[in-house]
Order: sequence, then C-alpha cells, then structure tokens
Amino acid sequence: MLIRCPAIVCSVLLHGEHGAVVRALTPDDGLVAGYVRGGRSRRIRPILSPGNLVAAEYRARTEDQLPGLTVELSHSRAGLLAEPLPAAAIDWLCALTAVALPEREPFPDLYQALEAALAAVEYAPSARGWALAALRYEMLVVAGLGYGVGLEPPEEGADWPDILDGWRQSGRLLSDDILSGRRASALDARERLIERVKRIAQ
Repeated sequence: MLIRCPAIVCSVLLHGEHGAVVRALTPDDGLVAGYVRGGRSRRIRPILSPGNLVAAEYRARTEDQLPGLTVELSHSRAGLLAEPLPAAAIDWLCALTAVALPEREPFPDLYQALEAALAAVEYAPSARGWALAALRYEMLVVAGLGYGVGLEPPEEGADWPDILDGWRQSGRLLSDDILSGRRASALDARERLIERVKRIAQ
C-alpha cells in the first residue's frame, strides 16, 4: 500500500518509547491511521498537532498492516491551541473526526468541510465567524454516517440561539448513537466548546 496525499492530523496516540500512531483525514481515502517513527521527538511532535495540514506518505506491505507514516508540515495551526476558544473548537472537530469516522472509507466532502471549518477558526476575527462552520461540519459527519435525516443547519448569518439549538439537535444523535459507549469520552471536548461559546453568547 502506498498513499501520498495532503492530510489533516486528527489524533495522536504516543506508542512505545519513540513513536506515535496518528489518525489523519485524507481527501480520497478517508481517515487513515499510520505509525510515525520518532513521533515523540522534539522535531516531529509539533508537526503532529491536531488541526495541522501535512503532506503524508503511508507505506505498508499489505492492506491489513498498520502503515508507516512520514509527514511534512504544510500548514500549522498549533499557535491557536494557546487560545482557549479556538483550541476548544479544533479539539472537538478533530476528536469527532478521529472517533466517529470508520477508517479507510472515503469522505471527500468531509475532508473539504473540515479544512474549511478549521480555516474559519483560524482566520475569523471571533467565534461568531466560525461557529456556524463548526456546527455544519458536525452535522455533515452525522449525516454522512446515516443519522442526519431531518437535520438542517441554520442559515448563514444565524444568531447564537439558532446555532446553539442546532448543536442541541445534533448532540442528541451523537450521544445516543454515534458516540455512545466507549467513544462517549470524545463528547467531553464538545461540552468544553459549547460551554465556552455560551459564555460569549450571553
């Protein structure tokens, strides 16, 4: 197996003394996990920050084997992790992707939507400029997994009550179905984001 493509880092699990297992969302192959040799190192670890865009190369002898992964940084969003509200948004968007999506199933629309949502978090002057993009991505994930019948995001320019109501609606589907059981801990990141948004929406 050989995959060369841009990828968005979604989760990092330190593995062994030096490495890390990284899950990243790719345009054509969906969520793909790979082992990064030296992933704990001072040089590579900053590249693996969730939300970063990397040039990824996955290599494995067979399709069933965990591939080795090498990465080169294309665009860093690590600086945003020092800001509580953008950090909470990036944390949730990436955690949702890493936990909810099945591996190696293509979701090209989700790749584009995740990159757009992360870019909105990065460049919008305030949360009002990216909250709707984050909600729309969440709803796209729900719909992409077959649970979004009747779920419609608010229109462009929606006020905070409509956005928060949208989060409430999709949250029921996430907690009851998609992220139930062992994956429910990912919802902690969502709660942190919504609580921080509520503080500025009052």
